[in-house]
Amino acid sequence: MASILDQYEDSQNIRQHSRLSAANIGIPHSGFVNVRLEEEKPIFTKQRIDFSPPEKINHFSVCNNQLCMSLGKDTLLRIDLGKPDQLNQIELGRKDDCKVHRLFLDPTGSHLVICLNTNECVYLNRNTQKVRSLSRWRGHLIESIGWNKIIGTEINTGPILVGTSQGIIFEAEISASEGTLFNTNPDQYFRQVHSLEEDGRPAPVCCLEVERGLETKYFIIATTRKRLFQFVGKLADGSEQQGFSSIFSQNQEHLPSFQEFPANMGYSEITFYTSKLRSRPKAFAWMMGNGVLYGQLDYIRPDTLLSDVQVWDYTQDIDLNVVKPISIVLTQFHFLLLLPDRVRGICTLNGQVVHEDVFPEKFGTLKKMIKDPVTGLVWIYTERAVFRYHIQKEARDVWQMYMNVNKFDLAKEYCKDRPECLDMVLVKEAEHCFQNKRYLESAKCYALTQNYFEEIALKFIEAKQEEALKEFLIKKLVSLKPSERTQITLLVTWLTELYLNRLGQLETDEVKQQLFQETREEFRTFLKSPKHKDCFYNNRTTIYDLLASHGDVDNMVYFSVIMQDYERVISHYCQHDDYSAALEVLSKHCDDKLFYKFSPVLMQHIPKKVVDAWIQMGNRLDPKNLIPALVNYSQMGSMQQINETIRYMEFCVYELDVKDEAIHNYLLSLYAKHKPDALLWYLEQAGTHVSDIHYDLKYALRLCSEHGYLQACVLVYKIMELYEEAVDLALKVDVDLAKSCADLPEDDEELRKKLWLKIACHVVQEEKDVKKAMNCLSSCNLLKIEDILPFFPDFVTIDHFKEAICISLKEYNKHIEELKQEMEEATESAKRIREDMQEMRNKYGVVESQEKCATCDFPLLNRPFYLFLCGHMFHYDCLLQEVIPHLSVFKHNKLEELQKKLAATAQTSKSRHRPREEDTVSLGKGQGSREQIKSDIDDIIACECVYCGELMIKSIDKPFIDPQKFDQEMSSWL
Repeated sequence: MASILDQYEDSQNIRQHSRLSAANIGIPHSGFVNVRLEEEKPIFTKQRIDFSPPEKINHFSVCNNQLCMSLGKDTLLRIDLGKPDQLNQIELGRKDDCKVHRLFLDPTGSHLVICLNTNECVYLNRNTQKVRSLSRWRGHLIESIGWNKIIGTEINTGPILVGTSQGIIFEAEISASEGTLFNTNPDQYFRQVHSLEEDGRPAPVCCLEVERGLETKYFIIATTRKRLFQFVGKLADGSEQQGFSSIFSQNQEHLPSFQEFPANMGYSEITFYTSKLRSRPKAFAWMMGNGVLYGQLDYIRPDTLLSDVQVWDYTQDIDLNVVKPISIVLTQFHFLLLLPDRVRGICTLNGQVVHEDVFPEKFGTLKKMIKDPVTGLVWIYTERAVFRYHIQKEARDVWQMYMNVNKFDLAKEYCKDRPECLDMVLVKEAEHCFQNKRYLESAKCYALTQNYFEEIALKFIEAKQEEALKEFLIKKLVSLKPSERTQITLLVTWLTELYLNRLGQLETDEVKQQLFQETREEFRTFLKSPKHKDCFYNNRTTIYDLLASHGDVDNMVYFSVIMQDYERVISHYCQHDDYSAALEVLSKHCDDKLFYKFSPVLMQHIPKKVVDAWIQMGNRLDPKNLIPALVNYSQMGSMQQINETIRYMEFCVYELDVKDEAIHNYLLSLYAKHKPDALLWYLEQAGTHVSDIHYDLKYALRLCSEHGYLQACVLVYKIMELYEEAVDLALKVDVDLAKSCADLPEDDEELRKKLWLKIACHVVQEEKDVKKAMNCLSSCNLLKIEDILPFFPDFVTIDHFKEAICISLKEYNKHIEELKQEMEEATESAKRIREDMQEMRNKYGVVESQEKCATCDFPLLNRPFYLFLCGHMFHYDCLLQEVIPHLSVFKHNKLEELQKKLAATAQTSKSRHRPREEDTVSLGKGQGSREQIKSDIDDIIACECVYCGELMIKSIDKPFIDPQKFDQEMSSWL
């Protein structure tokens, strides 16, 4: 607990800091409002420990949360700061004139070496209460110990270095074990390895530090009152346990590296800063007579560990004759200097005093300041009090210091999580680059700041730095959000104008053609940026206007392609007579609408390439929409255009199997006009049935007739089934063609005969060739010699027809013989039928009294029944019930009608009790009608056995259970 005076002092410090913080409130130039909502605590906060020592504190040491202090003459107090209530007090048991000279505590907090002013040393382990003497150390006044951080443990220190007041460096090792029978002391060995001198005389070793570099390289730092020595050497792999004596032996041939300062205040002290536990120190600070030497530790350098060394000179109030600094502690960015009545904090970045804390006189003179390397806490003690310093957010103002010395990268590194500070660093860096005429770097920095856009842009415009302005606009554009559409549109348009201006300047300069190419590629990359695609598309008219105003045709075409405005690109190529390039764009993007639009122009100039492109498009183009392009230029074009048109039409018909009538009709017209040899082949392969034809028959007939293609007309007549017209026209061409037409109406013999008569008449009357006429008789079996005789002239003798007449008479005779044979076969068949009928009348069957119905399994003779030849027997009503479900609708209706008639005749016969003579006659007639009805009913239901006849075969695919009654039947089984 802090005292009331301490609390009052702390409150005054906090109020003063809050007033300073309040002065920073405001709206800076960057646009950020720098308001600290909470009062920031100071970096160094002092707290007095609520501890009243029973005796004066002589010496004090703390490490790894283990605190040890020497009280009075013979008392040692140990405190585990993790358990501050459990104090451990140990009596050293020494003589009255013996005092503690120094306390040394290792990094683990386990090994405590107590150096006495009688040149004796004792050892105390954290886990024991027994103080043990270090006999080998006797006779030396120990001033410093260099602990082994690499292999030191809680039980064994490993090889360590010990410095004495006589400048001698010893190597030793301490073990906490009880030892052996022959050696009960904790010190394992104690041997000299080196000695230090100043001005030719031994000098006390004030500090020792051992650090391991890369691989097996070690650095040993030793300080005297005004010298700082460095020993550098390598140890063999696995030889760390053997100690560091080999490093000193490596430096015996030449003097070790050291730095010396003239002033001497009788002692010196060195301190190190380590960012993480068990890691190598990163920085050092050496308090000596001339001031504080501080810098970084570089483990890569071969001969020295120190780098970036600077000296902080003591201020005027520190007079080494009167007021000397007592102790020093190094933090990440400061070192604390302990004076007799105050603590002063100096920033290592700029050497300025940033903290000063004056201690009240009531606590006495400050004696020592120590830093715990594990917890980072700083301890200060007097004879009656112990203070503790907390260090918080030490790096919060470091960015500003780096910024002031123009180390902007480091400044940005330490204010990454503070956007208002980062903005100030960026502004300062941008201004610094601008002043040094590094305009591009300045633009990049300005783009990341929150400064006013217009002010920065005007700044580059006034400096006539368009490249830097362009860079600034690009970076600013990248940082905008998609929702900021207005700003994006402004920047995109402005950048386009800047690019075009730059390209215009470079294009005329032959020396800068390489730069021109690079700038053009950069501009095109900007145009096709996917992030701003929507902005370009929505404002493409403005971009087109800018490109047109600069006359940049190439980039306008490129931009049109990016915007997928292919119509503009193709129009441009067509206007400049570059039809191949236009067709290439069409073929690449395969837009059918553009093909329809530009094909007429392209077909006029590059017909072959256009047709190749159409064929490559295949089904994606509708040939019907291309007909205007084909028609316009096939009529007035060259033969090449006509041939290419026919080639594409053939591709559509034969490859794509287009069935559109317009396509086929147009191909027919092309064949008729320019390729008549292919016309007949096309008509033949197109099919002979109307349903297979895709062209207009009437149009084809008219077309062929106009051009005099008679054979083609005959073919069309045949397809139209106009056989008479076909034969009449074919006779004008070829008799054989007419014969092929005459045989087509296969179902109409009369028409065939008529057509053949026409052919025969033509042969006889026109060609007057009797032999051909006779051939007609042999070709058609419908014609007889008597049919064609009227066509012959009267002067023709019978000798010309003798053979034909003989053949005809033979055929008549053969036909008569066939008729006689058929009549005999019919007579024989009738005779056999009569015999079968007579035999059937005499057939009978025997029914036993025990026979049962095949359906109901009841006796057969108790009701009317039917007996079939197969042996099955059924009651009349049972057979009726079996047959009815299988009857057709017609037979079912007829059966119902017959049953009604049968019931009516039965009712009439019952109503007459005494029939008269005329009634008897009528009864006989009714009886005959009744028997006829029964016979008709039998013909329906008993025409065949229901089990052996056709009904059983037809019912094989019907389900056993009616689907409509399936659910009912299924539920009855459950």
